[in-house]
Amino acid sequence: MSFDWTNRRVLVTGHTGFKGSWLCMCLQALGAEIHGLALEPPTSPSLYDVAKIGNLLTSDHRVDVRDFQAVKVVLDAVQPEIVFHLAAQSLVNHSYDFPVETFATNVLGTAHVLEAVRGCASVQAALVITTDKCYENREWIHPYRETDRLGGHDPYSTSKACAELVTAAWRNSFFPASPGHVRLATARAGNVIGGGDWAAQRLIPDCVRALGNGNSVTLRYPQAVRPWQHVLEPLAGYLSLVEHLLSKDGASYAQGWNFGPDIEDSRSVGEVAAQVAERLGIRVVTPAVAPERHEAGLLRLDSTLAKQRLGWQPRWRLKRAVAETVDWYQRWAAGDDMLVFSRSQIERYRQGSADE
Repeated sequence: MSFDWTNRRVLVTGHTGFKGSWLCMCLQALGAEIHGLALEPPTSPSLYDVAKIGNLLTSDHRVDVRDFQAVKVVLDAVQPEIVFHLAAQSLVNHSYDFPVETFATNVLGTAHVLEAVRGCASVQAALVITTDKCYENREWIHPYRETDRLGGHDPYSTSKACAELVTAAWRNSFFPASPGHVRLATARAGNVIGGGDWAAQRLIPDCVRALGNGNSVTLRYPQAVRPWQHVLEPLAGYLSLVEHLLSKDGASYAQGWNFGPDIEDSRSVGEVAAQVAERLGIRVVTPAVAPERHEAGLLRLDSTLAKQRLGWQPRWRLKRAVAETVDWYQRWAAGDDMLVFSRSQIERYRQGSADE
């Protein structure tokens, strides 16, 4: 379908984070007018700072989504046509340490953004980003579909399942499928990798940090299977979904969507760590004890719906995703201009075809 992003007013919550920063670069490449709402970058270094994302924005607001009035003020000022809601507490272990903060940010924060959207007449479409962990994990081999039951064991997973329910409540109660109403959807991606992630207790950042602390990385749960994908994969899905939401029959796309890799790229943490370690020249250490906190052992996503209805397809297989990710960090370490290099990766992704 044909869609022109030029000068579209877009608000990205969580734009100072890893995924939000990549989304801003993608939107800028499409010609959109980008506004951001977020806390300060969550890590130092951060992709937001390294790639100078602030230079891409028309406005940049430091706001906590737990503060409804502050969120409302930003939407009223920006008058966005499109809202991408990515602001979240996104770490499983952090959610064990700070469960109330996690629920306040991921659940109440989502309600605040949606209520501000409801009161902003300019908004035409909104997309809430959750996670593959929003499903009730039964440790089965079947990939989870959009119709499977939501749930969660840990506070993070449960909070994201709740965010899905909150979004459904606002859609059903306030955004009916009729002309003139906001088109509201959710998106669930897999384990995202890519350059510029420095979050704690994530596989690739841990491997990168290992270069400076003895050249070895200890895996927390090496046998866990996850749906790995490069960050550009789900972002391409999010953009396509919003384009469909804004189409003539956009109301039919207002639901939850999976954007995961092909099933063969659901691999164990140990397998992915081995690929990264080989490229970085570090050593992988497998612990002899089980993890202290519960984490899902097997998780896969079924993205058939997005493939059939949106025409979205994963392009970079896991080997390519790892290579592009490691290349990014190596270029950063060499002192390259990371906005320029990140843009080149975006262009390669956009112009390329699916890997064999």
